[in-house]
Amino acid sequence: MAFRNDQVSEKETEKILELAREALKVEGDFVEFGCYDGDTSLALASEIVSGRALLSSSNVFRPKLYLYDSFEGLPEKTNEDASEVGRDFVKGVLKVSRRDVKARFLRAGLPVPVIKKAWFSDLTDADVPEKIAFAFLDGDLYESIRDSLKLVEKHLVPGAIMVVHDYANPALPGVAKAVDEWLLYKNLKTAFCQSMIVLYL
Repeated sequence: MAFRNDQVSEKETEKILELAREALKVEGDFVEFGCYDGDTSLALASEIVSGRALLSSSNVFRPKLYLYDSFEGLPEKTNEDASEVGRDFVKGVLKVSRRDVKARFLRAGLPVPVIKKAWFSDLTDADVPEKIAFAFLDGDLYESIRDSLKLVEKHLVPGAIMVVHDYANPALPGVAKAVDEWLLYKNLKTAFCQSMIVLYL
């Protein structure tokens, strides 16, 4: 099932789904921080559904998809996000409604994920699934990426895969700064695909 995506390139989407298929072999749920209008979310949900059918019947774990977004658009930038080429990324941009995202899943005939409306800074450990096998972080700004990394890190299981969008996007320099700070004292295998960084646990 193909879904349009105006925020993530076709090559990036293909890579995300390839990694998602790998993560289905690990016991854990899927999370997306910064789902916007659900383009990537729908593709992930479809992959989970088709992947379930391929899993051995002896595998009793069935991953769920969790989406997190303010549904208020971007928050205020901080100094870490300053960029001349990123002037269009202002407070309130990329605003969509939770209702519209849910409606897209219903129209597509896909299971509606757990959708949490909140600023990432207001989320707690209890809002995140106990075990995470795949995490897609697309918060665009320094504090959003920093906060989502803090939320998922204790829940990532061995073999989990995390993808951070816009790591190499000069319009959003805060993303790379937040990831680099988080990685400073960690020894993880990394890979890159266009603007994305992939982290292997």
